[in-house]
Amino acid sequence: MDVIHVEGNGPLQGEVTIQGSKNAVLPILAATILIEGVCCLKNCPHISDVECMLNLLESVGCRICRDKDSLKVDASNLKETRLPKELVSSMRSSIILLAPLLSRCKEATLNYPGGCVIGERPIDIHLYLLKKLGAVFTSEEDFLKGRLKDFSGTTVHLTFPSVGATENGILAGVLAKGRTVLMNCAKEPEVRQLCQFLNSAGAKIDGIGTECLTIEGVERLYPVTYTIEADRIVAGTYLFSAVATRGRIGILNAPIADMEAAIAVARQMGCRIFEGSNCLEVWQPDRPTAVKKVKTMVYPGFPTDLQSVLLTTLSVSKGESVVEETIFSNRFKIVEELSRMGADIKTEGNCAYICGKNNLHAASLLAEDLRGGAALVLAGICAHGESFIGNSHFIERGYEDICRDFRMLGATIEKMR
Repeated sequence: MDVIHVEGNGPLQGEVTIQGSKNAVLPILAATILIEGVCCLKNCPHISDVECMLNLLESVGCRICRDKDSLKVDASNLKETRLPKELVSSMRSSIILLAPLLSRCKEATLNYPGGCVIGERPIDIHLYLLKKLGAVFTSEEDFLKGRLKDFSGTTVHLTFPSVGATENGILAGVLAKGRTVLMNCAKEPEVRQLCQFLNSAGAKIDGIGTECLTIEGVERLYPVTYTIEADRIVAGTYLFSAVATRGRIGILNAPIADMEAAIAVARQMGCRIFEGSNCLEVWQPDRPTAVKKVKTMVYPGFPTDLQSVLLTTLSVSKGESVVEETIFSNRFKIVEELSRMGADIKTEGNCAYICGKNNLHAASLLAEDLRGGAALVLAGICAHGESFIGNSHFIERGYEDICRDFRMLGATIEKMR
């Protein structure tokens, strides 16, 4: 049964260890296609999106071996360039395979990616960038076919700092002929990790962490072992869970340097945060204070992936808050569910207006996306009584075991079987 049962039971306390980053491991897995040999990736999260990506890699001929949180990917013998429709349609991130397949095999065919219910995420920036580098695309019915002689380096200015398009540009540029310059790039930590992985394999990428990347094409890349960094969104989820429940928790293996925007908002709400070398001690001594306005932005701004969890937290704060969503058009899908729990939230355009309540009440709820699902689980922990969150498979796309993690923090929660 696809349901999580939560019983609201007061402040969270304890310690939780953060898994490897979902948004980092997916493009790095795609990058292994460029390497004729065996790459080893450590600290890989056990989540359904990773399993889907591994199935996609196997479908084109990669050999996969998993041992606990380590993965070995052997891309020595690719045999297919058409990605299975059922896998592509279930995960938006499958678009990241386009550049490496074109680079390695000179052609790629895939259905238009799915798996996204939080608003339009057009792939036109991806196609524009890859065309500039030499790819030719044709569209037939519901699938896209790309062909290529060779990627040739050039200068490309992205119309928006899209993370996925930046990653596809990097994956195209590392083996291209000549120099590729990508301008107005995404600066997210996941882009940085992809660059670090590729450089360790022999790529020549400069400007890492800035909006301008310069890539000198190389003849080949070499097998490498790489450790995936911790997931900043999962860490942010538990940070705001402590704030919402007036808890005191330790977040182990936290990527603190990548969480500055989230930490700043939590502190505005009255949270006391003590930073260790790779640990956050989080203490919310009183009911959280509302924040005047939070605006989601590309990194290093407040991440859109934490907006839903923030909505839940603001729903139980003191005072009135405004959240402005600037990245995705449909990120307020959980407002209706939170309202059924007694939250006072009104939306107008891309803004949500929240009047904090002292308590939420339990309800039966339906998750409609990954981050919104995690936010509803938190709402259930904050509420009086027993809540049931359906469609928990959405949550499993990005959280190894959210029930296990919250139990470590003292919550009464289980997946119903």
